[in-house]
Amino acid sequence: MVSESNRLIAQRYQLQRELGRGGMGVVWEGYDTLLNRPIAVKEVLLPPGVPPAEQERQLLRTAREARTAARLNHPSVVAVYDVVEEDGRPWIIMELVRHPSVEEVVATTGALPVRQAADVGRQVLSALRAAHEVGILHRDVKPSNILLTDDGRAVLTDFGIATAEGDPSLTKTGMVTGSPSFLAPERVRAAEAGPASDLWSLGATLFATLVGRSPFERGDPMATLNALLNEEPDYRRIPPIMHPILKGLLRKEAHERVTAEEADRLLADIIAVKAPPVDPEPAPPKQRRGSRTLLAAAVAAVVVAAGGITYLKLSSPAQGSSPPPIAQPAAATSALPSATPTATRTSTPTPTPTRVVPLVRAWKSPDGWSIVRPTGWRGARKESYTEWTRPDRTAHLGVEAVYATLDPHQITRDSEEELRQSAPDLRVVRRGAVNHQGAKAVEWEFTYTAGSGGDTPWAMSGRRYHEVQRAITVGQTAYILTWTVAETQWRRNASLMRQVIGSFTVKA
Repeated sequence: MVSESNRLIAQRYQLQRELGRGGMGVVWEGYDTLLNRPIAVKEVLLPPGVPPAEQERQLLRTAREARTAARLNHPSVVAVYDVVEEDGRPWIIMELVRHPSVEEVVATTGALPVRQAADVGRQVLSALRAAHEVGILHRDVKPSNILLTDDGRAVLTDFGIATAEGDPSLTKTGMVTGSPSFLAPERVRAAEAGPASDLWSLGATLFATLVGRSPFERGDPMATLNALLNEEPDYRRIPPIMHPILKGLLRKEAHERVTAEEADRLLADIIAVKAPPVDPEPAPPKQRRGSRTLLAAAVAAVVVAAGGITYLKLSSPAQGSSPPPIAQPAAATSALPSATPTATRTSTPTPTPTRVVPLVRAWKSPDGWSIVRPTGWRGARKESYTEWTRPDRTAHLGVEAVYATLDPHQITRDSEEELRQSAPDLRVVRRGAVNHQGAKAVEWEFTYTAGSGGDTPWAMSGRRYHEVQRAITVGQTAYILTWTVAETQWRRNASLMRQVIGSFTVKA
């Protein structure tokens, strides 16, 4: 039976409000009336119909959890204060950390930046090393069990199935405990588990911080376990700098995984790498003065990425026209010719020269590609992903680099499959191979209605959008270009779209 708020446990700990609920119980915010301090209380819920002998084992196991967790004095481990019994069930009294979990952060704000993910991983690794040194395994490392504080502290919580090495009580029930998506293969095979099993779970957790889910999550427990045992992770959406640590931690055989020391070094190396400079909005170049003004075209472009993946998209030349040359992007500072005002003998005041604003500006990526983007759009650069958004948040342009040799056809098929999950009314206008300045490319055009949520805040729920996505393979890299416009504004922006798309150039 779930407790009600304001209930007093063990005549001391007052329950105030429910913080979370899971398969093993409920976590409450509480108050220690003896020491006058806020606390967290974990109410362990036993499944209905559990035999008395199993209930006794559960109580002993929870008491052991409190004892073992209390032995850990580490800044990245939630402190356990006490364990009490009430109504024949165990209640664990813990440190109250008023901060969201990694799972919540990724779900609400998107993937963690690479260096932050590495820093979180290193803190959790430090906590695991401290636990392993005293013979404690966590056995359930996952994003929902890691809390993030405002000052950057990562805290590992819920030693709900933690056990000391050599304690066989967990295996007596014949059950495999833990979250299937983050289980180590040896635990699924009922083989001997050790510290390397926690390292595997840490690797799956790091993967999830970057793409929003475990690399083996398939939506069904049995399919997930099968993938975990027989499939390798898909690293196409993972920044290359993270590949060594993830591949080292996610090896199927425990003895082949990197050690905790090696993992710490790899994570430290990632954090130490200097972030590339970001200059999405360079200062405008000086323009010639003239008597004519250039009216900048208004463009509405929005890209909607489904399921946490940002497959960026662009467009191709009009059907039947030849592709633009890929050698160099169009000059960003070109302006209309101007007439120099001539002096007159009259007293008429000389008109004030009007500044000419170019329609587009060139932008060069530190990763070796360039493009012209609409003037005045606000830019942002993330790992392998660069985007520009119109100030009124109705337009968006994006470029993503995928560091793998991928078939452009497969990229667009994967993108369509993912987008249909959030936009079931998606309608494909056309799809086919195109020649982008001599490079192999596939382009598809489609329309859809934007839904609510997702990681595209500029998209308006319920609005119909028209989008073109172009996937280009150059050497060992696939580039995914995106241009999206509100359906009602599609035709008027076609010319600018072709200019921007045609300018995309990869340095040889």
